[in-house]
Amino acid sequence: MTHDLRDTIFASLENRIFTAEVRVTSEGLVCGVELARNKVEELGCEVLLDVEDGALTGPDSPILVFRGTATAVAMAEDCVPGAIAKLSGIARAARRARDLAGGKLRVVSGAAKKMPSEIKDQVRRAIHCGGGSGRIADPPFVYLDKNYVRIFGGVRQTLAAVAGMKGYTRVIQLRGLIEDIADEARGALEMGADILMIDTGQLADLDMVASLVREASRRDTTTIAFAGDIELDDIPQIATHDVDILDIGRAVIDAPMVDIKFDVVPNHSRSGQA
Repeated sequence: MTHDLRDTIFASLENRIFTAEVRVTSEGLVCGVELARNKVEELGCEVLLDVEDGALTGPDSPILVFRGTATAVAMAEDCVPGAIAKLSGIARAARRARDLAGGKLRVVSGAAKKMPSEIKDQVRRAIHCGGGSGRIADPPFVYLDKNYVRIFGGVRQTLAAVAGMKGYTRVIQLRGLIEDIADEARGALEMGADILMIDTGQLADLDMVASLVREASRRDTTTIAFAGDIELDDIPQIATHDVDILDIGRAVIDAPMVDIKFDVVPNHSRSGQA
């Protein structure tokens, strides 16, 4: 096992136990506390207090309190803030997006799939904590994006390729790259797509596709989704249009980190004492 320099630094304190408190500096949702708890327990620390992911906390309220050796507490400072700060920021952005939608549509952030595999599940958890979703549909579903359409040569051909996949929700991305958006939408409706994802960021495209869905008498059975570099402040206006799902990527995933305080409580005790 590689020697940690902190073992040498804190050698004279090896029989002492220290308590650390973790706080956020601003009011709002927190997420990543469960991940942080797992990390401090792996370091041999005892958790004294932890709030649930998705909880609302006030500024400077403790969200995680634990105790352990000086080395373990110092090592925890390297990983605990990182487990909470970014995920809490994502959760808060997802909650703001949901609130701005006013219950008129469902907010998802499919961009979670673009995150490194090591953190992808945690990012999706943060979005869920904020009241959003990291997936456009409940499994099982098949998402046919622009590159599937390019490979097969069109929307109709792409959906024909999955026609035999019974029990799957079929999601097709409409970008107007081979045919125009109207032709893609008509093809998707003819082939029985369940979710039409208009991924252009243009409200005129959304309105046109929604009109085609209604004209085909498919509005009750077809879900309309919209995406395309949407900012959070755009949501109230978009929510006035005929749409069911809003997919917000960068504005949620790139949310600022929440400021975290990690402080060792001044009082400490001999090992085994309270």
